[in-house]
Amino acid sequence: MIQLSIVIITYNEERNIARCIDSVKEIGDDIVVVDSFSTDKTGEICKSRGVRIVQHTFEGHIEQKNWAITQAKYPHVLSLDADEALSVELQQSIALVKNNWKYDGYYMNRLTNYCGQWIHHCGWYPDRKLRLWDSRKGKWGGVNPHDKFEMTGPDYNTGHLKGDILHYGYYTVEEHFNKIGYFTDISSKALFENGKKPSLLKRFMSPAAAFLGDYILKLGFLDGYYGYVISKSSAIATYQKYHKLNRLFNNSK
Repeated sequence: MIQLSIVIITYNEERNIARCIDSVKEIGDDIVVVDSFSTDKTGEICKSRGVRIVQHTFEGHIEQKNWAITQAKYPHVLSLDADEALSVELQQSIALVKNNWKYDGYYMNRLTNYCGQWIHHCGWYPDRKLRLWDSRKGKWGGVNPHDKFEMTGPDYNTGHLKGDILHYGYYTVEEHFNKIGYFTDISSKALFENGKKPSLLKRFMSPAAAFLGDYILKLGFLDGYYGYVISKSSAIATYQKYHKLNRLFNNSK
């Protein structure tokens, strides 16, 4: 049987962290929380549940998660965000994998809860995530804030586990819109630093395409009112990202 480290990054997650920890305590041989100096009760809750907590300044989602891996006691790692938890079926799947590790990494589906409703469309599900892996075979990459674990080398292989990561993403619509502002600040800056230029066509056509894609093609209308809200939010986020990118280019001239 392999020994498994659970790695969780946090910042002011007092409403979520207990649920996250409780969902992994039966399968984790080592649970470490990498915290960005929370000012709420996150640290107290972690300590009350007997997990290790390490403080580290946040320098970006990708950077923080790569540093967090270095704090794991074992090379086999399950990585979660504080607002995520494992379904019972996924807990059972991981327990079986610990006894019979066949692949270098394992994908799993993520199901998001939006204002109390589970969202099964809008492109939000199954939302496959590579979260369980041999950390010697890859690292976190992507473009902030959209991090993803990337396997490296020519000979890695991956499997898929039954069960869901339960993502308690947004408790209110207002919270979602605030996150859009935060994430588009980061994503537009990342695009600018990578030399991406915002064409006029992309700035004005992409938001409409985002809405139609999520609401019609990805069946967002089947999620009712919140399916419409999510699809509209996707369009707003797309517009803000390119608008902010354009502003960065204008300011740099």
